[in-house]
Amino acid sequence: MSIEAGVLYVVATPIGNLQDLSPRAQETLRGVKRIAAEDTRHSLPLLSHFGVHAPVQSLHEHNERQSIPDLLQRLGDGDSVALISDAGTPLISDPGVRLVEAAHQAGVRVIPIPGPSAVATALSAAGMAADSFVFLGFLPPKPAARRKRLESLKSENRTLVLYEAPHRIEECLADLRQVFGGERVAVLCKELSKIHETVYRAPLEELCGWITTKAERQRGEFVLVIQGAAETASEGCSPEAERVLRVLTAELPLAQAARLAAQITGVGRKILYEQGLKLNAEDKP
Repeated sequence: MSIEAGVLYVVATPIGNLQDLSPRAQETLRGVKRIAAEDTRHSLPLLSHFGVHAPVQSLHEHNERQSIPDLLQRLGDGDSVALISDAGTPLISDPGVRLVEAAHQAGVRVIPIPGPSAVATALSAAGMAADSFVFLGFLPPKPAARRKRLESLKSENRTLVLYEAPHRIEECLADLRQVFGGERVAVLCKELSKIHETVYRAPLEELCGWITTKAERQRGEFVLVIQGAAETASEGCSPEAERVLRVLTAELPLAQAARLAAQITGVGRKILYEQGLKLNAEDKP
């Protein structure tokens, strides 16, 4: 693999297990002229482990705007730059979006080097619908704002995925139980790909009890996957939702139209699909 001049490489790094850093990612990091890292203190041991000796500079939420001109200048001069976060895929609840956006605007080629992602890893082990899901990142830290955000998602039919800090995980689960109900199923993923990895699937009522039983269960990095609200016939298909569905089905296959209409209107995808079948039958001579 040859490293291209003047290219911004967005490189995914391990979320726990160092063996998850792909050979392509290793070669990229060894070959670039400079690395922009979320926290140099965190990344330097990883880079040293893989024999990466390129200069490393910090790029985090507090200095990203100020760092962009220098990095764009380097890219314009022909240097190759790699963007990494502390763990996982950059920009997924991590810094870097302003840099990548600025690179595109400046005509700089951006090459993603895919790899670990806590979101994808959790979804793959959750056993819940992942063809369409809502990633929430971190919920608001203050209880009132967090509950208000959850209330807005109470009727969301798609699977929900979120991150949570260890010092808030107990409160977050309690709020989820209060808003969504204790019977709603969720999957708690803790320390993914690390020694103490845990994937625990249960109703929220049970998860709230489980997290408080032992103090060590509240330590680590958490991803929560929550089952979407059940679609019921009583939800119905409003006239506006039907109008949107008709417009989309005129141009798209029914399954795709129903999925897009669900995202636009908030009506369940299955309900819209069934409505689309009825409309198709009615339109036939």
